[in-house]
Order: sequence, then structure tokens, then C-alpha cells
Amino acid sequence: MSASRARWLPLAVFGVILALLAAGVWLSRSPDRDALPSPLIGKPAPAFQLPVLGAPERLVTQTDLRGTPYLLNVWGSWCPGCREEHAVVNAFAKTGRVRVIGFNWKDEPEDATRWLAQFGNPYDLVLADYDGKAAIEWGIYGAPETFLVDGGGTILWKHVGPMTDATIREQLMPLVERLEAP
Repeated sequence: MSASRARWLPLAVFGVILALLAAGVWLSRSPDRDALPSPLIGKPAPAFQLPVLGAPERLVTQTDLRGTPYLLNVWGSWCPGCREEHAVVNAFAKTGRVRVIGFNWKDEPEDATRWLAQFGNPYDLVLADYDGKAAIEWGIYGAPETFLVDGGGTILWKHVGPMTDATIREQLMPLVERLEAP
């Protein structure tokens, strides 16, 4: 490499880095920065076989949950965002519009049971993913995360982060209403 080319190489590398940074800023200008597209939307819920919290001998599969729609809420007793959203999940569960299934992720059974006793248990059923392997198939990378699954087992919606009243009203309820329509 000639001396004149070597002199321009750092400037060229800097230009490429600057262009990538500008592209990243341009692409992240969306007002909903928490919205992450999920490749699972419109696809069948991943296969799993998980024990029920408090009844480890009872195993539940994705097939067992088919028949009626459900909201799958990923949570853990160690998760601050889960505590933040818990009152919202409790209130939604009381409406009875769809089943709310808890997906307790990487938690100790005693901690999870104590947490539910302290803050209330809105779940029709709590599945326990102690080692986190089932979560990988769902594309879960943090808690809280929430999925809406139709009665046929197809994932319709995913929300990353704590759910709020606005999330329920603006995003979830329109989908629930479509499910309830004849």
C-alpha cells in the first residue's frame, strides 16, 4: 500500500463509521422505540412442555392451551418492570375478556409463589420455565413481555416491557375485540 493511500485509510474508516451512525439515528426516529417486530406474529405458538407453578408434576403443552384465546404474560419475582405492570395485568384479568396465563421465567418456585401471594395472582395458570429454554423458542429476551395468542394457537401480538393502561386500551383491546367478533 502506498504512503498516500495509507494516509487516507483512517479518514475512510471514520467516514464509514459516521455513515453507519447516521443510518442508525435515521432508522431509530420512530416515536415507538419499544416496538420490536417479532418474527412469531402470525405464526403458531412454539412447542413447549412446562410444569405448573406449585404443581410440578402437572405438565402443560401449547396444545393444552388451544381452544380459547389467551394472554401469555412473562414475569419473574426478580423483575422490577413486572412489579410495575402487575396492577395493570390484575385489572385486565378481572375483565375476563381472555384467559391470562403466567409464564414465570428463570425464577425460584418459592420466590414466585411468595410474590404472587404478596401482589395478587391474576393468572388462570402459571407455567414455570425454570431453565429458560422454552423462553428461547418464544423469542423472549427479557421480562416483562406479553403475547396474545388466538384460540387456534397463533400469536397475534407481542409487547415488550411493562404493560400500561394505554397499552391495554390502544393495542391489546382492539385485537381482543376482533377475537370476540362473530
